[in-house]
Amino acid sequence: MTLPARSESALRQRQRKGVLRVRVAADFRRLVAEAGLAEAYDATDVVVAANAEFTDQGSLHLNIGPSDPPIRFRDAQLEALGAQSGGGGGDLVLPIGGGLGEARRQGGAHLLDRLLRGGSVTLTASGEVTALHPRRDLQTQLDLERIGSGRLLLHRGITENGLVAVSSTEGVLRTPWGPVLGPFGNALHSCGGAGSIGLTMPGLALLGPGSPVLVAGAIGWVVGSGSGHQPGVPRSAGGQALSPGAVAAVSVDLHGLRPEWLRPCFFEGHGAALLVGLAAPIPLINEAVARQAACGDEDLEAPVLDVSIPRRLRPRLGSVSYARLRSGRIQVEGRRVTAAPAHSPRLAEAIGAELVTWLLEDRFPLRLPVRPLSGRPGLIPIDS
Repeated sequence: MTLPARSESALRQRQRKGVLRVRVAADFRRLVAEAGLAEAYDATDVVVAANAEFTDQGSLHLNIGPSDPPIRFRDAQLEALGAQSGGGGGDLVLPIGGGLGEARRQGGAHLLDRLLRGGSVTLTASGEVTALHPRRDLQTQLDLERIGSGRLLLHRGITENGLVAVSSTEGVLRTPWGPVLGPFGNALHSCGGAGSIGLTMPGLALLGPGSPVLVAGAIGWVVGSGSGHQPGVPRSAGGQALSPGAVAAVSVDLHGLRPEWLRPCFFEGHGAALLVGLAAPIPLINEAVARQAACGDEDLEAPVLDVSIPRRLRPRLGSVSYARLRSGRIQVEGRRVTAAPAHSPRLAEAIGAELVTWLLEDRFPLRLPVRPLSGRPGLIPIDS
């Protein structure tokens, strides 16, 4: 039996009337297991999926000023972290990654956290002198209220799948996911599996430019395909990516962010990064979407990569199901290896529950994308 399709307008009407039926992905999967897909579909309008992953691929875009006399930024630093002029008189772009040196263990992520918690940072800048911008230098304290406008841009805001990092070499390997012990001493997996946005919504098919997502307690927007977007990766029979696939870039207003949904961190040997809680609604518009959302950890896989080989194409040592990863033990090259998450299941669960509340209270827009993410791959090798 084919389940009836639903229109966007019908779902939005239910939301306005206060009768929208929303479940987090884990609850929807449990209902499918207990009552079957048809009954679960009939009792659910929207499934909420959530991620809480580390990223150093992001930037803060700040509008500063005006000062008197006006300054056109040439070189600027927030604390000791270099910022680039965004092209306008008071526009600055600050990387989330990088850092102030391992001794201080800070980067742009830490400055963002300080601002969101009510602290201040020192801005030191030199100016490019013009007739309209005669000021040569500036030093001042900035807090969130003194920043006129700003946005957090996550270049890899939502990724379709992740990877499992292992090392075949002796010693500790410092990685963007944390310390990996070798040979094959541990395995770190970067994606939450079932319940994550990309594995509940294969291909990020219901996201496109302008799609709303909940980002660290504020409504953000998909701006398009993100860094490393690879929609054409191999897929399972259900359509789920078997390796990191589609990527969406996400932008959110700086002044709406809440610090409890963000965690600045520092990875030894790599630099600063940001743990961000994101959640997205998945309207169950037809049977295919519902069937994909019902897939559990036993049906989903991530590639195991030897990240100790510093090449563009790292050795792939097979794949492993997320059910095995959640068990804490996997088999790699005939060895039993301890597996641990390089993400936060607790933060993902909390931000998902928050979005459920927003949807039920009609505080979050429910809409399908006007156009999908680009089908063009974003990882084109550089030959040298």
